[in-house]
Amino acid sequence: MRTIPFHQLTADEKYEHFMERIENNEKIEAGDWMPDEYRKALIRLISMHGMSEIMGALPEKEWVPKAPTLHRKLAIMAKVQDEMGHGQLLLRVAEDLIKPFNKTRENMMQDLFTKKLKFHNVFHMPAPSWGDAAIIAWLVDGAAILSQTMMLHTSYGPYGRALKRICQEESFHAKHGESLTLALASGTQKQKDMLQGALDRWWESLLTFFGPKSKKETGHSNVDINLKYKLRTKTNEQLRQEFLTKYVPKMDLLGLTIPDENLYFDESTQEWHYTEPDWQNFKRIVSGNGPESDARIALRKNSYQNSQWVRDALKTYKENRSELVG
Repeated sequence: MRTIPFHQLTADEKYEHFMERIENNEKIEAGDWMPDEYRKALIRLISMHGMSEIMGALPEKEWVPKAPTLHRKLAIMAKVQDEMGHGQLLLRVAEDLIKPFNKTRENMMQDLFTKKLKFHNVFHMPAPSWGDAAIIAWLVDGAAILSQTMMLHTSYGPYGRALKRICQEESFHAKHGESLTLALASGTQKQKDMLQGALDRWWESLLTFFGPKSKKETGHSNVDINLKYKLRTKTNEQLRQEFLTKYVPKMDLLGLTIPDENLYFDESTQEWHYTEPDWQNFKRIVSGNGPESDARIALRKNSYQNSQWVRDALKTYKENRSELVG
């Protein structure tokens, strides 16, 4: 039986073939045919993840010159460097996806500066104390690790390979966060109060980190689309429940008071109940209207503009080298 070449298939046949690959857990590569909905979902997911890594380094960067010891300074510097590297790696993956739309990394950066491209709500928030650095490294990174390990087996091959490296490095970040938290929790009363104050500030942001519950009644939310194409395997609420199950007992052991008097575990449903966050405020924050949004975006924009000469030099070098080789 003669097989019809792929390029001669109808749009519906190509989509059917693509979905068969998804259902068979095959990996989709950058040069493969993919439906626009799949490509756009990937661009939205990976570009946000990449920018979140870059912008997520900024709250901790603020504490590099103020870290209490040389050991802590070196550790947080290494972590900031890793986060920036993760961002560059992910934006490189996203670049391949936006090429058919005649867009480049420059377009992604400009979208960040104009607040068109979003990044995680937690990185719009202030970090006024060393306790905040501990909570970010322990709980924010802990939440991120749950999301990233969930997507290790994503259907898009380049993203999965990038996540494998990222998750390996994030495991070291988690140890860094645990070390900071344990030191403060076992320190002086002032240090304990510092840690508790940071948890109080970050609790709602941590709950909203995973996003709102999926609107299953529509079947068209971003989460539902990502599940459909096996870009991810769990819903926002499933991840939030995992986070609470993993970290609430640890917070109790450290003597921390969780700032939610309604939080409890329902044995009958095997689910955590919590005070519903302010989702309208969440949407406002991720749209670039958080407490530190403008300052951090301005810092990123200033850094990008100041390094323009490096990109220009590299571009000139590539052009000249191409002419010589040619």
